[in-house]
Amino acid sequence: MKQAFLRFWILVLAEFAVSMAAMADDTARVRVGLAWQPTAAANDRVVLSIEAAGGEAVILPQMRPVGFDYDSTVLCPKYVDEMGVLRQEYADVIKQNTYNGTDIAEALAGVQAVVFLGGGDISSTLFAEPQPWHGIADDSPANATRDVSEYLTMAYCLDHDIPVLGLCRGMQMLAVVSGAPLIQDLGQFFDEMGKDYHYLHRMQRDEEGKRYYTPHDVTVTDHCSLLYAVAATDTIRGVPSWHHQVVGDVTGTPLRVTSVTMTDGIDIIEAIERTDKRFALGVQFHPEEAIRQHIKEVPGASCFMPLDEALKYFHALIHACTAP
Repeated sequence: MKQAFLRFWILVLAEFAVSMAAMADDTARVRVGLAWQPTAAANDRVVLSIEAAGGEAVILPQMRPVGFDYDSTVLCPKYVDEMGVLRQEYADVIKQNTYNGTDIAEALAGVQAVVFLGGGDISSTLFAEPQPWHGIADDSPANATRDVSEYLTMAYCLDHDIPVLGLCRGMQMLAVVSGAPLIQDLGQFFDEMGKDYHYLHRMQRDEEGKRYYTPHDVTVTDHCSLLYAVAATDTIRGVPSWHHQVVGDVTGTPLRVTSVTMTDGIDIIEAIERTDKRFALGVQFHPEEAIRQHIKEVPGASCFMPLDEALKYFHALIHACTAP
């Protein structure tokens, strides 16, 4: 309780200090890295969010493990199976060696925090206890090249206590690197539990086969958490959600569950954090999408969390970099 209280006031005082510093010297912005991904356009809403929160966005380079072969920026075919999942023998090498021997220290030089973005499924071979692939061929195929780069980057950040914010898939990567498993498909999971899944966490495909973000509320379960210090509420309302995988049991890991959504009587994890780090927070939702919709005045933006509430996650990440 005392530690959480101190962390809360550190964030408050840091926010004041950063605001004053920004007024005095606009060049002293915190440099926030975006973990590499192959689709550059996906960075736009996070860049917008970082800059709206007063930070400087930096696109990080791809991280490559020692001894792995690439065709341009893509892992050579021998490393992946027919569904794009990283083969187990190579996943084991990644988990054992992580970033050792790479140039990641140089790549992150001058970067004070890192955001891990949303996207497709993570190769289940990278789980601490590997699982077979979920088998849904048309749903969020894995990208082993991205998985490897993000795994190395997340491992380095955690080992060196660099503040990290994980958004959706980014939260899942925080969990996987920390040793927690994922539930690979919520629909399958609810079927196995004999429950009805009402697509609370993402919309069903429309007539054109497209999906969209869906808003729902999440419950903060721990008042002594970083999440509560950031959100300052028991219920975070209207979070933009779009996912079919979630973090499973965190028992035996350094993770703490700090938010859930009750879905047909089952708690689905919505936020996790590493209490052994300065700032390592993962949320299963997308505050950056709410920020984009409000700033761009997208019709329907009012369905999602207000702009000032969504910006809190990026403000807190930036402020963690300046806290004593």
